[in-house]
Amino acid sequence: MKRVLIYSAAFLAVLSAVLCAYGWYRDNRLSNINGAVSFYVYPQTTPEDVLEELTDRGAVKNPGRLRKVFSKKKVAEYIKPGYYYLNGNSSVYVARMLNNGWQSPVNLTISGTVRRKSDVARKIGNQVLADSAAVIAVLNDKAFMDSLGFTSGNWFALFIPDTYQVYWTSSPRDIMFRMKQAYDAFWTEENLSKAGKLGLDRMQVATLASIVCAETNHVPEMPSIAGVYLNRLEKGMLLQADPTVAFCFDYKPQRILLKHLEVDSPYNTYKYAGLPPGPICVASREGLEAVLNPDCAGGNLYFCANPDFSGTHVFSRTLSEHNANARAFQAELSRRHRLAKHH
Repeated sequence: MKRVLIYSAAFLAVLSAVLCAYGWYRDNRLSNINGAVSFYVYPQTTPEDVLEELTDRGAVKNPGRLRKVFSKKKVAEYIKPGYYYLNGNSSVYVARMLNNGWQSPVNLTISGTVRRKSDVARKIGNQVLADSAAVIAVLNDKAFMDSLGFTSGNWFALFIPDTYQVYWTSSPRDIMFRMKQAYDAFWTEENLSKAGKLGLDRMQVATLASIVCAETNHVPEMPSIAGVYLNRLEKGMLLQADPTVAFCFDYKPQRILLKHLEVDSPYNTYKYAGLPPGPICVASREGLEAVLNPDCAGGNLYFCANPDFSGTHVFSRTLSEHNANARAFQAELSRRHRLAKHH
């Protein structure tokens, strides 16, 4: 009888050890996640919220086991916000990932028109955890922006539109550091040399590029527009760029009228010679490249909207040619207005 009890105890001990080992193996090595799945954890998200979302999406094989592992690993105490990606992982890995903040990066895209701090703040705030107010606060932080080499008058130049990989929980400062890395990477020795040959520094290139981008969205003609302004600078002519005047009025006027040209501002290129003090918007990479690789051939000094209404421009060397082109555009504009009235 005693021997039977000994055998039974030994069997139970072995069985217990096997079950314990299997439990460890199941939670630490076996997948409890069905395929690939990604999800966000907000500051107020609980482990139960995560479990519920993953279960509702059919991503968890055994919700009960994941719940027990979450409890054992104290995920409720240590869970960190972030964007997370899983692909067939074990329960323990999921718990450790949440506890340690093992995030996957997200794409942060800066694109489109950026004419105000609120524009870039909204674009960033829509893609990461930080809200737009926090982004604006950093852009208004003089000491911090000074540390990056930018001021309230030239901060536009910090941003080079592109898609960047960042962590969803990146602070606005972290994002600005990432933008500074991209800015520094753009200014290679080759690009610095090109700017130097044009007699421009980096900020002047960004300033002219911002004007070019404000004039057109048609990338193929950007070098030609850059060439016009560079030709004007070389001759000491006023740039007379309407977008710089619009900037003086926070881009509110639908059209630039004669009264707007009277504004006394260093950004009014109808009154003050040379480039304005800084960029008037965020310039695209294509705009920057256009300034560094301009088309100055032919000595064009003027351009106006194409009368075919294609969104492109007609270029000319002389004022008389320019006036003729402008009259052609106005004539076509008037013709289209008459047709619109009749219809």
